[in-house]
Amino acid sequence: MTKQIVLKSRPVGVPTLKNFETKTVELSAIANGEVRLVAHTVSVDPYMRGRMSDAKSYVAPYSVGEAIAGGVVARVVESKSDSLKVGDYVMGMLPWQEEMVVPAAGLQVVDGNIAPLSYYLGVLGMPGLTAYFGLLDIGKPKAGETVVVSGAAGAVGMVVGQIAKIQGCRVVGIAGDDAKVNYLLNEMHFDAVINYKTTTNLDAALAEACPTGVDVYFDNVGGEISDSVVAQINKGARIIICGQISLYNETSVPMGPRIQPTILKRSALMQGFIVSNYAERFPEGFKALASWVTAGKLKYAQTTLKGFDKLPEAFIGLFEGKNTGKLLVEM
Repeated sequence: MTKQIVLKSRPVGVPTLKNFETKTVELSAIANGEVRLVAHTVSVDPYMRGRMSDAKSYVAPYSVGEAIAGGVVARVVESKSDSLKVGDYVMGMLPWQEEMVVPAAGLQVVDGNIAPLSYYLGVLGMPGLTAYFGLLDIGKPKAGETVVVSGAAGAVGMVVGQIAKIQGCRVVGIAGDDAKVNYLLNEMHFDAVINYKTTTNLDAALAEACPTGVDVYFDNVGGEISDSVVAQINKGARIIICGQISLYNETSVPMGPRIQPTILKRSALMQGFIVSNYAERFPEGFKALASWVTAGKLKYAQTTLKGFDKLPEAFIGLFEGKNTGKLLVEM
C-alpha cells in the first residue's frame, strides 16, 4: 500500500487544499519491463494549473479522482528491466505517489555526481530547457541588447536572466518582493530588478531601468506587467510567451491594452512556445546548461518543502509567490 494524491475537484479560481485528496492505494505486482520506484523529489509547476481545468489545451487535463502527475525523481527499489537496476535514480513524468510500479521505458537515469538530484527537475530539467530554448531560439539575444524577464525569481526566470548575461546583455528582472530583488541583484548579477508590488509607477520604473528600450522580453506572467513592458519595446523586439501565471486563476477573460498596434509599429515578433517543441534537441540544451553549471556561470536557487503530504501546499504556494527559484517537495 502507498499514499497517492488525486485531484478531488476542479479548482474555480485559485486552487485550495479542498481540491486535493490523499488516498491509500495498493501497488500492482511488478511485470517484465517494469520497475518499482520510491519517490525522492517531486516538482510542482505552474502549467499544472491548466491541467486541472477541462479546457482544451496542449496537454490532456487531469481526470478528477485520479492521481496528479508531474516531474519526479525517484529511486529504483525493484527492477524487471534490463535497462535499470536497483539503486538507480531516474526522472520521469510520474504520479504523485510515495511508491509506484511503472514501465522502465521513458524513464531517464540521472547522475547525482554531476549535480544534485533536484537539479534535474530545475536548471538541468524542464525549467532550464524552457529558459534555454525560449531565450536563445526565439529571443535571439545579442550582446549589448536589453532583456527584460518577468517572474525573474522563478524557476525559469532566473535561468533566463543568467543566460542573457552570458550572452552579454543588459538584464532587467521583475519580481514580487524585496528579498527576491536583492537575490537577483547580488547573487544572479542582474543589472536592475523591479519590485512590481511596491513600485507605484511600473512604466516609469521600466523606463529608468531600460533607458534604451526593451529588445527582448521573456514573459512568464502576462497581465498588467506585460502590458507595461510591451509598451516600451524597440523596433525589431522579440517577445517570448512562456507563461501567463497572473491569468491562470481568472474566472473571466480580463481586458487589457490592445497590443497589436505596438507590435505592428515596432516590427516586433511575439511567439509562444512549449518546451516539448524542442524535445529532439534536449541533449543539446542539457549539455550547454550542465557546462555552465559546472563552470559556475549558472547558479540556481530552490525552495524545498519536506514530506509527501506537503505537495498540495507547495503547489498552491506557486500562486502566492512563496518560492525563490524551483519549488520542490522532498520525501
